[in-house]
Amino acid sequence: MVSAGLEILGLGLCVIGSLLVMVVCGLPMWKVTAFIEANIVVAQTIWDGLWMSCVVQSTGQMQCKVHDSVLALGHDLQAARALTVISCVFGVLGLMVVIAGAQCTNCISAENVKTRVVNAGGVIYITSGLFVLVPLCWMANNIISDFYNPQVPASKKREIGAALYIGWAATALLLIGGALLCCSCPSGGNSGYSAKYSPTKRATPNGTGDYDKRNYV
Repeated sequence: MVSAGLEILGLGLCVIGSLLVMVVCGLPMWKVTAFIEANIVVAQTIWDGLWMSCVVQSTGQMQCKVHDSVLALGHDLQAARALTVISCVFGVLGLMVVIAGAQCTNCISAENVKTRVVNAGGVIYITSGLFVLVPLCWMANNIISDFYNPQVPASKKREIGAALYIGWAATALLLIGGALLCCSCPSGGNSGYSAKYSPTKRATPNGTGDYDKRNYV
């Protein structure tokens, strides 16, 4: 019962984390305009994401443009695209694996095999979390480095956007949920006790069988 509860809790955390990773992948708010020095009051805010850049006017109007060329993007942005998509794919794969080996399903009959399948799903979710953690930290490091670099103009400096914070929360959910799935163990329903049967007695010509004569009075 405890193992089933851990599986449900771990799977719930991992599913939420995977959904957040998909949201982060599509959000354009990886980098936002930094309001420093003379940029305290501006008429527009710039958002930079994996797939598009958006300009939000002070009137509330927003215009977005998809990145024209993949080769024109920076190495960090290209790597972030690839790793984030891989993380999303691993999230879907991990969901199918865990459901196949969950104790509440009958896809697999052997309890030991089901436990190993669930553990494998936990490893997949942990890998998914690591895949999305790498571009998040890489992007945050570049943003911070450019922010404190005096050679970068103030108009080009960016701050960490909301997508990165959501991504870090998704990573934590994936790692915790995957660890819970890896802690899954076989249910106690199948005990190690087996029935023991005494050997069949051979009948003798006198019809008494091979019983010990001490059993008779």
